[in-house]
This record gives sequence, structure tokens and C-alpha cells, in this order.
Amino acid sequence: MIQISALPAFTDNYIWLLQDPSTQRCAVVDPGDAGPVLAWLQANPGWQLSDILITHHHHDHVGGVEPLKSATDAKVYGPASEKIPARDIALQDNDRVTVLGWDFDVYTVPGHTLGHIAYYHQGVLFCGDTLFAAGCGRLFEGTPEQMHASLQRLAALPADTLVYCTHEYTQSNLKFAQAVEPDNADIAERVADVNQLRARGEMTLPSNLALEKRTNPFLRTAETSVKQKADERNGRDNRSGAEVFASLRAWKDKF
Repeated sequence: MIQISALPAFTDNYIWLLQDPSTQRCAVVDPGDAGPVLAWLQANPGWQLSDILITHHHHDHVGGVEPLKSATDAKVYGPASEKIPARDIALQDNDRVTVLGWDFDVYTVPGHTLGHIAYYHQGVLFCGDTLFAAGCGRLFEGTPEQMHASLQRLAALPADTLVYCTHEYTQSNLKFAQAVEPDNADIAERVADVNQLRARGEMTLPSNLALEKRTNPFLRTAETSVKQKADERNGRDNRSGAEVFASLRAWKDKF
């Protein structure tokens, strides 16, 4: 059985570590810094880093790839349409890769960057900076329409899917979610839970899609209360989900 744990990096990044105890092989997702991974390998002799999965080209996700590649025999997977250092396997939409015996479906999810991809194995989603716990990534390269479509695609996965995003942004994201839906009891409950976790210095991830659909405003653009708040914010009738999303994202950027 593959075990998944987090290696903290920088101020709020998580490098996801996948371990297969039966083979003592492991993989990492989005190693922006080689240090935490090399430290783990040193502290766990006998383990071999066999695979590196990359979701997009930003430095805090790829900065550790080349040092890890030179220190190990790891194979590097990443989006075909982005410049990924030391990439061995270039991935496109609907490709499938096998890592540690798990098959991952590859989805292109443009928005945060144009070539951003996500990796999905039954019950597990590695989504980089596309879907966050209670939020979503900024639109550095893509359009609101692209990001809205990407989020809808991820939201269509099974409700029990665990969401492994790459930043500890949940607390601040929930403040915005409460501003959008002040009467949402699920958000209020999640705020209390997350505040307790953070007070103990614990991480808030992974999330799951069922919880995101109840508490993440960017997945709730079809809800009347969310649309009304978006309309209020930009003084227009946002007719499509993508328009509601665009209004929310512009508000969050200044929140």
C-alpha cells in the first residue's frame, strides 16, 4: 500500500512523498527544494527515489528537480507544453503513467499556468496550484474561463477523492470563503476545525472533494448565494459560472 506524507518546504509549500514499503521505492510531487527530500533519503537509508512528478513550471515546484535528478536515478514527469528542468517524460491531456505501481491519469488544467497538469489515481488527486483547500490558484497565465473549466473538471471526480494541493493556504482561503458565504454553516465548522489544527501546528491537508464542494467558493459558482455576492461585488449580472468565477477571483486577488 502506498503511503503519502508531506515534506514541508519554504514557508508554506508541501512536497508530497509517496512511499512503497514493499519495494522501498519512493516518489515526490513538486519538489521546489531538494533539501527536504535529500534529508529524508539520508534519514531513511535503503530507500530509493524512483520518480518525480511535476504539475507546472513555477520555481517553487521545480527548483529541486535537477539536484535530485543528479543525486538519484529518478525519472522526471511533467507537462509537455512547459519548460520543466531535467524532464524525461512529457505528459499531455489524458495520458496515463504508472508510478510505484499506481496508474495516474493526467489532466491538463490550465489557469494558474497554461500547461498545468494534475495527476489522478482512484481516491487521490495531486493538483499543484489549481485547486486549493477552500480556494484556487491565481491566474498568472490562463483566463477565468480556463480556470473555471479546470476546476469543474476536477470537481467532477468522485466526492471521496483526497485533494493534495501544494500550499498551506487553507486558513486564509476560509476567511475569503466566509466573506462570500457568511451564512454557510459548513464553512463556519471548517474554520473552527482548521483554526484548531493550525493552533497545534498541524497541517490542514489533504482535503477532499466533498468538503470542497460544500466550502470552496470557487467550486460553488452555481449556488445562488455565491452568484448574488459576485453580482454585488462587480455590479453586474454574472450570467455564466465562468463570469461568477472571474468576479470571485478578482475579489480574492485584492482580499
